[in-house]
Amino acid sequence: MARISKLNIDEWDPELRELSRADSATPLEQGLTRMFAHSPEVAKGLMAFAGRLKIHRELPERMVELVRLRVAFHNQCRSCMAIRYKDAIEDGLTEDLVCSLEKPMEADNLSDAEKIAIKYGELMATNHLSADDAIYEELKKHFTEKQVVELGMTIAFFVGFGRLAATWHMTEELPEAFQELGTETISPWGEDSIEVR
Repeated sequence: MARISKLNIDEWDPELRELSRADSATPLEQGLTRMFAHSPEVAKGLMAFAGRLKIHRELPERMVELVRLRVAFHNQCRSCMAIRYKDAIEDGLTEDLVCSLEKPMEADNLSDAEKIAIKYGELMATNHLSADDAIYEELKKHFTEKQVVELGMTIAFFVGFGRLAATWHMTEELPEAFQELGTETISPWGEDSIEVR
């Protein structure tokens, strides 16, 4: 059971509803916005930031999704792990690739760029101060500085809001494997998932 109540769409600020395209979204696609709606002005600012990250993205959707799912594993955010975004699937994300996230540095179906992006995300989620000069040198072999900044900001978003979502326990609409809230560590690989827009 979620720890913060989910507001019904008719209780949302009209501008927030329009910004989130909530009228055409499923409850799961409305996601955390149902909780953010308690503070609509702050939520609108967050949506503007998240929207700009998405609209102006140079990084491949497939890679961003792989990073997001590996961060979600470290955050133990069940809703984050259960979801697969449609644009990433259209960019080549498969469940075989998701399964590679169990041991991404050993995976032969991930590019070197994907591996270092995943490693960077993992460090940011587990021990951010270990993201040292060597990590940034490796990132710059595959990405422009603009892309490294974009990746860092995207990862920061995933780490912070994934941790928040994990503590809110929004699991009711997820596949059964993601609903139980015990202390057992779960993963996004090898489980049912849900495609969202």
